[in-house]
Amino acid sequence: MARFLLTAMPFTGHVTPLRAVAQALVARGHDVRFYTGEAFRAGVEASGAVLIPWRIAPDFDENDMSATFPRLQGRKGLRQVFINLQDLMIDTAPAQVADLQAEWDREPWDAIVADDTSVGAALFADRSGCPRVTVAVVPLSLSSSQGPPSGMGLTPGRTPLAKGRDAALRAIAPLAMRPLTKPLVRARIAVGLPPAPLTFEQTVLSPQRVLASGSPSLDFARSDRPAQLEFVGLLSVAASTAPLPPWWPDLDGRTVVHVTQGTQNIDATDLIRPALDALADRDVLVVVSTGVPGRNELPFPVPSNTRIAGFVPYDALLPRVRVMITNGGWGGTLAALGHDVPLVIAGGDLDKPEIAARVAWIGAGVNLRTGTPTVAQVARAYEHASTDPAMKAAAGRVGADLRSRGGAPRAAELIEQFAAAPLP
Repeated sequence: MARFLLTAMPFTGHVTPLRAVAQALVARGHDVRFYTGEAFRAGVEASGAVLIPWRIAPDFDENDMSATFPRLQGRKGLRQVFINLQDLMIDTAPAQVADLQAEWDREPWDAIVADDTSVGAALFADRSGCPRVTVAVVPLSLSSSQGPPSGMGLTPGRTPLAKGRDAALRAIAPLAMRPLTKPLVRARIAVGLPPAPLTFEQTVLSPQRVLASGSPSLDFARSDRPAQLEFVGLLSVAASTAPLPPWWPDLDGRTVVHVTQGTQNIDATDLIRPALDALADRDVLVVVSTGVPGRNELPFPVPSNTRIAGFVPYDALLPRVRVMITNGGWGGTLAALGHDVPLVIAGGDLDKPEIAARVAWIGAGVNLRTGTPTVAQVARAYEHASTDPAMKAAAGRVGADLRSRGGAPRAAELIEQFAAAPLP
């Protein structure tokens, strides 16, 4: 038996895949603790792990982040990205290290397993020498000599001109991330590490072992990925035991379309409302998840073919879905593709434009290229996604690839092997 400390930033989309890994490690007989927000206690404990909550680090509500981080108030787009990276990920890191150090002093562990935005876990591992595995729960963002830089929502160029564009963007990409260098240096100094001009990527991605959710096809099939990286497909927890909504029998015999804006930036007028209007007169049943537990209604009238819940268990829903209309959250996107479901993606901010570009590049969905589409744009995209056999086939190919990579059990096996013989 080995002892593991898993850690994820307290977002549903980060905790859920790490919770699946925790569940798989517990099933293999290991001792597992999980450092994240108090709001995720029930799910963490259901996995068999012990919750270590944020105490010194400022725990926050993912549905009201500006209450803890006021600079996020009203921010979207690139400014939101950089405030997220600095205020949430970097500036909270010294307090995360203090929490982790207190737990380490109480009882150490053999390896730390962290999501790819946990700066605190990376700094703690650097300071303590603790072996570290990164689990990438957002689209893999490793520097490459191929294609455009990750995060720009661009697909690899195919013509000499477009390839030249990609090379130029790769050259200037480090300059764009330079505003994070000083905050990262301050965080290192605050925890007693020597200053070093490391990028965010160099900080959070372990040089020892990286396990990435997804597959190479969703990474633009780049061929220059490092040896310590392995794609493990779908990181999903065991089948949900939560009760289904009372309207669940309405799905029987119907064509089902799922609409979601994830759990952040969930103003329903951005995507849900135009999607409902686009589908109102079609012979489909539209299942909407609001992204907030218990919020089972929307702040505007909805068509009669709409059913609403805060969350819907994907293991029960997605086998029934023909098309998913989404803002492009990584976990939901992978879950849909894992069930061979083509997508319509309105990716407006954070990593969503990048995800939309990757899905469209492999032909498994429509990229609306905006987070606030019109009714007509959604209607056209849905017609394409629901009738194009090539798109359905592409979703099936990537779904088969995702399912073949072993998921959380494979990740647990690799983490176990790593703990037994950590790489230098």
